[in-house]
Formats: sequence, C-alpha cells, structure tokens
Amino acid sequence: MLSVRLNSPVPIGEQILSGLRALIAQGALAPGDELPPVRQLAGDLGVNLNTVARAYRALEADGLARAARGRGTHVTASVERPRGSREEVRAQVEASLRGSLADAKLAGLSREDAGSIVASLVADLWAAQVGGAESKSEGGTS
Repeated sequence: MLSVRLNSPVPIGEQILSGLRALIAQGALAPGDELPPVRQLAGDLGVNLNTVARAYRALEADGLARAARGRGTHVTASVERPRGSREEVRAQVEASLRGSLADAKLAGLSREDAGSIVASLVADLWAAQVGGAESKSEGGTS
C-alpha cells in the first residue's frame, strides 16, 4: 500500500504524505476509509511515529482526512479544499511541477525519461476516473 525509501533525498515525512495523497487521488483510499493507526504505520514503515503523525496532520490541514480521538483517522474527501482561486491553484501546481522537473533535469534524466515519468504518473492517477470526471477536473478541456 505505502512504502518509503530510507535512502531517498526526499524527507520521509514528505514521502508518506505524498504516498497517502496519491492513494487518495487514485481512489485506493476513499472517503470514509480509515487510515492505519499512527503507531502501526510507523512500525510497518520503520519510521518515527511523529513523522507519520505530521503527515496525518497535513492531510487534515488539506481537508483530506479527519482524526477523532479514540476513533482513528478517516479519509474525508477525494479533493482537497481549494487554497485560492483556480488560477492561483493552477500556478501552485505548475510551480511544484516545474521544481520536480528541474530536479529530474539536474539528476541527469533525459527529456524523454522525464516525459515518460510524467505520462506514467498522469495515467496512474487518472486511471480510476470514468466518464466526464477527467475532463471536468481539467477545466472542461478534452
């Protein structure tokens, strides 16, 4: 379900958060699904429980999960709360992608390799969507 690479330059907390966000985006974790307890996930991944707790809090801040003392943490949405106008959100996503692609270039990946990675990730993330959901999420363009 979720894994981390301890030798990755990406901080473990970011890997956990990114992995959980991807599982929610793919539909593998749906609204109402319970996330593993912090201690269990930390033990399964071999990481500090505070690292997992921070990732869970970040999901809550994004509006994707909700924790209730004694009841665990549950996925609450498959789309996070917007943080600004559509144009601002698009600019934030573009900046994030630009940084990731710059990292790929600095790591020595070819343009073709980077394009292949992006195409594969887009296919994975949007594979679960059917009907008009995909075009709607892209602003109505097909």
